Amino acid sequence: MSQDLIQVGRVAGAFGVRGEIRITSFTAEPLALVDYGALLREDGSPGLTITSGRASKGSVVVWTREVQTRDQAEALRGLKLYITRADLPEPDDDEFYVTDLIGLAVVSPDGEPLGKVKAVQDFGAGDLLEVQPEHGATWYLPFTREAVPEVRIADGVIVGVTPDEVE
Repeated sequence: MSQDLIQVGRVAGAFGVRGEIRITSFTAEPLALVDYGALLREDGSPGLTITSGRASKGSVVVWTREVQTRDQAEALRGLKLYITRADLPEPDDDEFYVTDLIGLAVVSPDGEPLGKVKAVQDFGAGDLLEVQPEHGATWYLPFTREAVPEVRIADGVIVGVTPDEVE
């Protein structure tokens, strides 16, 4: 997969009997998928071209140019959908795309290396940075101002305050 592609959704299956598709959206605003229109497959080839859509219980239900029947929609179940990085707006100050955080070095306020961001997880109580130290098991750092006082994307660094350092 190209580093230039960002996953924005996954086909959850057919909706109804006329070729509508239910998509699980990974965007902050689920209906943003409709605005993107042309979505790509993992290899960068054309995936689906959304012509219209609406929100529906935690997902988006869409019509596409490529699908006219329920069977066609059902056959796409599990298809991962992407856009290019260039299609994303620049984040506001103090906003970050998850993909930009993956791989950043995590250091203590004193500059001591703590590891690298392996993943960003959300188990329901807010974002957690999964940090992989050079040796040993991964650990989680809450993605809050208190625990992460500084993110320097351009420098490839996140300053992290480990739980035992929090006052």
